[in-house]
Amino acid sequence: MSDTFECPICGATVKNNALACPECGADERTGLYRSDAASESIYDGLDLPEDDTFDYDEFAAREFGRPKPKSPRDIIVGIVAVLLILAFASIFIFAI
Repeated sequence: MSDTFECPICGATVKNNALACPECGADERTGLYRSDAASESIYDGLDLPEDDTFDYDEFAAREFGRPKPKSPRDIIVGIVAVLLILAFASIFIFAI
């Protein structure tokens, strides 16, 4: 095994035990990897879905449940609350 490898970012020669590329400064977080670990991916154990198969709406429904429809009572309570706020605001504005 060689004691150096080529930086995938800039193409410079990098020693296997280097923490960053001496030319461009790339490190493991930005894409620099050692030749002995090149076949391993940091994402292998994450069990991520394939790019084309991820459905966000299905994921959100599974994680958070489906939203409940508003009942007529909830709608009436909301309307009354808004009307009360408007009434108090108008009393405050016109009383001054």
